[in-house]
Amino acid sequence: MKRFVLLDTAVIPDNGGALCLFEYGDDFVIKIQGGHGGQLMNTRMHGSEDALAEIPCKKVAARPNPRVLIGGLGMGFTLASALRHLGDNGAVVVAELVPGVIEWNRGPLGEKSGNPLRDPRAQVVNEDVAKVLQAEPHGFDAIMLDVDNGPEGLTQEANNWLYSLDGLNACAQALRPRGILAVWSASADRSFSARLNKAGFKAEEVKVYAHGNKGTRHTIWIAEKRQG
Repeated sequence: MKRFVLLDTAVIPDNGGALCLFEYGDDFVIKIQGGHGGQLMNTRMHGSEDALAEIPCKKVAARPNPRVLIGGLGMGFTLASALRHLGDNGAVVVAELVPGVIEWNRGPLGEKSGNPLRDPRAQVVNEDVAKVLQAEPHGFDAIMLDVDNGPEGLTQEANNWLYSLDGLNACAQALRPRGILAVWSASADRSFSARLNKAGFKAEEVKVYAHGNKGTRHTIWIAEKRQG
């Protein structure tokens, strides 16, 4: 019988909590220490994480030297998908707040996603994605956010700013003309769609399966910046 085996614990900076990496049979699972919120992610179900990068990267891949930003490394599947769909001239910056998550992806966990951190087109920075995007106005053709459980922060209350009107305005400033903002969420949120519109994005909600073509579906907002 399969059981959860704790492999490591990683402190969440400025939070007081921690993330736990478990081995579960042939898979890996990340949970919040103490069990609040259940599983954050696992290596068996990552269809929506793949789609988070596939959809926007296909839209910008033909641009000269496309450069994209991913907020949240997770288990590396969004990064791997971005690299697959950008082409040889693309570049991906990944902002990950928790140092332990980066180390997990450089270890055995990375094998599940094809070790995308070894790709020379990928750069990972141990930083809050909000600081990275604020530091680079017009620096990206696409921004992909997979932080917490979506617009409602779960592991880090400060992440709520990222999904506020101010945070979305900052995303717009960090995007190049006709840039794409893609946001992952465990569920739909009508008020968030309204905020995207107010921040100058033309947005649509896309429903994608977490695994295969049945079962749990997640929401991805694909929002195009209206102005330069």
